[in-house]
Amino acid sequence: MSLLQLMNPAQSNTESPFRDRPALDDEAAVEILATGEFEVLGRMPWSSNMTFLVDVNAPNAPIVQGVYKPVQGERPLWDFPAGLHKREIAAFELARALGWDLVPPTVHRDGPLGEGSVQLYVPTDYDEHYFTLREEPAHHQWFQRLCVFDFIINSTDRKGGHILLGDDGRLYAIDNGLSFHCEFKLRTVIWEWAGDPLPTDLAADVARLLDEDLPPDVANLLTLLERDALLTRASALVSEARFPTDPSGRRHPWPLV
Repeated sequence: MSLLQLMNPAQSNTESPFRDRPALDDEAAVEILATGEFEVLGRMPWSSNMTFLVDVNAPNAPIVQGVYKPVQGERPLWDFPAGLHKREIAAFELARALGWDLVPPTVHRDGPLGEGSVQLYVPTDYDEHYFTLREEPAHHQWFQRLCVFDFIINSTDRKGGHILLGDDGRLYAIDNGLSFHCEFKLRTVIWEWAGDPLPTDLAADVARLLDEDLPPDVANLLTLLERDALLTRASALVSEARFPTDPSGRRHPWPLV
């Protein structure tokens, strides 16, 4: 893929050479992303922070593509400290601890532009997003899981376009950097089940997290206040046993997609 094609994908009719390769399981993807050598192909379009597509090559493993977000490429924010890559990684690790297939494998790397995160790239049709997918009954359980997850991690920016339908048929939630704040800042497009009873399997998964406490791979990426706030939200969710509601009508991101 040329840099021109990367920056202007509409100008290219070339299929990705990675599109037809067998899907990796998460453990194999994590191993490749964490240990492989990677080469920056170019900057991803439409990203507010510097975000790069990379090739990752590990010995005796297929080449995979990843999305590299270096700390030095972040725009300063008044309400989040530098280091959003830690929140990207924590989101993946928490979803994995819950047993929820939500976030693409995401690891810490010190790359060509310094410290950051690398997330498995998901080949997808970018015309598909939450608002084109939400009516499909087969997706409802996954969306309910994400709704609960976003409440627990306090996602401040769950736009419709941050949900991908991969070429492998799986759904993925990306762009999780603006999460885990200790102040309640939930902003999401997923309100279809507001106030409905929480499915017992989701409640049981969250209760298990509370019983076992946060795994070190999550806890070590957050501050004490952020950890306490996360557990407080999870506890409130289990106690209420209902999907979160928004009486204010203002807890939506902008733009919606």
